[in-house]
Amino acid sequence: MEWRNVRDNRKVHVNQNGSDQPGQQDKIYRTRTRMDENLLKTGDLSLILRRPTDEDENLYSCRVYNRKGDVLMEKQVWLKVKVPEQVEVESGEESVLLPCRTRESLDGDTKVEWVDRDNRKVHMYQNGSDQSGEQHQYYRTRTRMDENLLKTKDLSLTLRRPTYEDRGIFTCRVYSKDRVVLMVKQVNLWVKAQEQVEVESGMESVLLSCRTTEDLDGDVRVEWRDSRDKKVHVYQNGSDQPGEQDQFYRTRTKMDENLLENKDLSLTLRRPRERDSNTYICRVYSRDGDVLMEKDIQLQVKGQWFKCIFPIS
Repeated sequence: MEWRNVRDNRKVHVNQNGSDQPGQQDKIYRTRTRMDENLLKTGDLSLILRRPTDEDENLYSCRVYNRKGDVLMEKQVWLKVKVPEQVEVESGEESVLLPCRTRESLDGDTKVEWVDRDNRKVHMYQNGSDQSGEQHQYYRTRTRMDENLLKTKDLSLTLRRPTYEDRGIFTCRVYSKDRVVLMVKQVNLWVKAQEQVEVESGMESVLLSCRTTEDLDGDVRVEWRDSRDKKVHVYQNGSDQPGEQDQFYRTRTKMDENLLENKDLSLTLRRPRERDSNTYICRVYSRDGDVLMEKDIQLQVKGQWFKCIFPIS
């Protein structure tokens, strides 16, 4: 008897010759599955999956084979996993707390790992301290956990300067020294754009305003992107970089020529149309690639209505 994850074709659980075969399981399911010990008598081939997360959402197949490898029976089950907790915050707030507490006993060998929806490492704690070198660069210097988490059992994550791009599901996992998952919790973070701008399609241009108090020098990089991660406008080394723009925006954007002096990073988008309705992110980088500032603006472009009058003869 074999349970598989249909999308990735991973072995979830295998039972052969009357006993489980954990060595054949994919490692992400190891220690998390169980079947009826008397399944040969009861005929109950149901699978229990412990600590389900949104990553487990999938189509699963249960197959029964004879000794020749012929399929005697197959059933498929669709698993839908709901994220239990949602946190809302406005972009531009100083920080947001992603709550997570445990009842598990934690010791010096405990490993705590937060990952985002793209499985990037947001924060890692191991061997009694944070492991900043393991973090994805996008989150470096932006996260914090309780220094006494082994005693308090509070594994909550503080995320500084949340932006629209941070939205999504964050997963906290706790591992034992043997890499066994002791606990999993997920939090859905919803980040609202700081500012909303409405304009009618057909207007000459629209201004997406962004100013900074940071001191800007010639090494600074200013980057506007949309929520689909397309580069809208790039400024670096004292001038615009049109070669880095996505073709969709080329020749349609403009920034202040003296932005280093004026600290005005606003973007003018020419000929806005309904397809330009999006969330736009302005990000300022230092020469080392650190994010100095971010701002999000949601642009809504309304379609125009035309009245047509036909003469009656």
